[in-house]
Amino acid sequence: MKLKELESILQDCQVFEEPKIQYEQYPTTPHLAARMLYTADTVYNDIEDRAIADFGSGCGILGIAANILGAGSVAGFDIDPDAIKIALQNCNEFEVEVDYVNVDLCTANLEGLKGKIDTVIMNPPFGTKNNKGIDMLLLKKAIDVATTSVYSLHKTSTREHIEKKAKEWGVTVEVVAAMKFDVPMMYKFHKKKNVEIQVDFLRFEKA
Repeated sequence: MKLKELESILQDCQVFEEPKIQYEQYPTTPHLAARMLYTADTVYNDIEDRAIADFGSGCGILGIAANILGAGSVAGFDIDPDAIKIALQNCNEFEVEVDYVNVDLCTANLEGLKGKIDTVIMNPPFGTKNNKGIDMLLLKKAIDVATTSVYSLHKTSTREHIEKKAKEWGVTVEVVAAMKFDVPMMYKFHKKKNVEIQVDFLRFEKA
């Protein structure tokens, strides 16, 4: 499958009608999702036949893309049951299977997942409006669980901090691509119709 074909397929993913600011729900665009998963699969061989976990799965676009690319299994984890409902509807439409778990990843004990997940994919909350530091908390949990690698989106402005933390955690980090995250006017406090946020698409590899 070609990248453009994957992006085109993902355009049909339904997104939040009433996003919840307390969870910083900003849907991953088909453009970003396709590039993240296509690169993880074709460049690093981290998707096809692998056990994939989508942390903060939202409407399910990353897990669905992984499934389309031939993942061995996909599990999605999200704090919001309403998001999981949308994700399940999307899976139905795409005729793919993803196991969803309604859980607060920040407080959950994930010991039982160790050794069962090859690759974690995620677009975590950036922790800018509230929940400061949640991006790093979720990233650390993902790194602890994954046996091979973690793929994640983070604000480019946090790159230095993340590189420092990765060193502390004993993992290698690679900036796979610098990208733009289009954020439409979704919440009452938004003043502009559209804002572009500079983000890094990062790959963390376990030693």
